[in-house]
Amino acid sequence: MEKIRVSKLMSEQGICSRREADSYIERGWVLVDGVPVTELGTRIFPNQKITLAKAAQSRQEASVTILLNKPMGYVSAQPEKGYLPAVTLITPESRFKGDRSPLQFSPVHLRGLAPAGRLDIDSTGLLVLTQDGRIAKQLIGESSGMEKEYLVRVEGNLSAENLARLNFGLSLDGEALKRADVGWQNKDQLKFVLREGKKRQIRRMCELVGLAVTGLKRVRIGKVMLADLPDGQWRYLRGDERF
Repeated sequence: MEKIRVSKLMSEQGICSRREADSYIERGWVLVDGVPVTELGTRIFPNQKITLAKAAQSRQEASVTILLNKPMGYVSAQPEKGYLPAVTLITPESRFKGDRSPLQFSPVHLRGLAPAGRLDIDSTGLLVLTQDGRIAKQLIGESSGMEKEYLVRVEGNLSAENLARLNFGLSLDGEALKRADVGWQNKDQLKFVLREGKKRQIRRMCELVGLAVTGLKRVRIGKVMLADLPDGQWRYLRGDERF
């Protein structure tokens, strides 16, 4: 049996992200078979038991996840010239008045807050930002098949054959796409449900069948809906909500 890095095992077991694992290891918050591990890069056997010290558990429990209705013109992550990252919208003033979470906003909630997935600058809708590596892995990890639902306004003619190709049969970047669920929402709007997230995937899929996208909005990730969250506003993910 081959030994594996502790941080890699922690990520694979859904304990936390690799980055968080390294941070916990440096603090002596990771125990293997009850013994603290403090050296980064330590390797162990996969059948050894990994647990977290109470301090790390408390850190995870205090982590927040925020749902934002991203407007057009904001980038999901790293700022680009002339454009602001979506996290700049997380202010006390832009919090949704209908937020039922008991949490009080604190600047601490912005530390390490990162988007779990992309949403293009010219797309709108549900963007998840989280401090919790477990949620990030659930949404964007290599093995994640989390459903994401979009409403897509299009121009052009779509034959039954090309609608079938949107569901299954297209390739991007030399790879066949996973099966999608695509159908008409109304006369000029399609509903897409995807289980992967290639760059500008929906727009490129539409181009392949002769459609032009004129509007794209993400309305659901897993079991969490955008619902009535207003454009440019945010709320906390509640304790009773699960992706």
